[in-house]
Amino acid sequence: MRVFLAGATGVIGIRLLPLLAGCGHQVAGMTRSYDKTTQIAALGAQPVVCDVFDTAALLDAVSAFAPDLVMHQLTDLPDNVDQIPGYAKRNNRIRTEGTRNLLAAADAADARRTLAQSIAWAPPGSGEAVAEHERQVLDASGVVVRYGQLYGPGTYYPDDLPPPPRIHVDDAARRTMALLGAPSGIMVLTDDDDGVSNLAQ
Repeated sequence: MRVFLAGATGVIGIRLLPLLAGCGHQVAGMTRSYDKTTQIAALGAQPVVCDVFDTAALLDAVSAFAPDLVMHQLTDLPDNVDQIPGYAKRNNRIRTEGTRNLLAAADAADARRTLAQSIAWAPPGSGEAVAEHERQVLDASGVVVRYGQLYGPGTYYPDDLPPPPRIHVDDAARRTMALLGAPSGIMVLTDDDDGVSNLAQ
């Protein structure tokens, strides 16, 4: 399968790259930063430098790769958990405008599948953006993956457990691999589930 992974150097994306490549998939890993292209290539993917808000460049990049699956793991979050409220507007733009642009590019490239990261809890002040994000993905017959709060190396909780719902970041990436061929719907990945919870639409 040809997989276009937007958000390839995020905490989940960076773990998905070697898992996808290791299973024999051909992967394009999208990043906004030229500095991260070497890391993406080293993990077995083709680096693509593009901003999700540059609609023309995004359409060209996705179409040029001709993916079977477009995966949305994009976020715009700070390194420090205490700064999250100040990034809410930016991250919500990723969820709304960014999702719209990526789905449009997937459609233009005739990608058969889309899968997008979402969250399994209600963030203060961002509920509308999350709902719009999920609606767009479902309207495009895609898969919404609601992750619990991530913990483990590279997350906001490297040593401690966040409040539930939660999931270890390595487990989140591993269990996402089982969803590459999932039918459209909402999937929930948390520590409370041994496998995948599928919420009927």
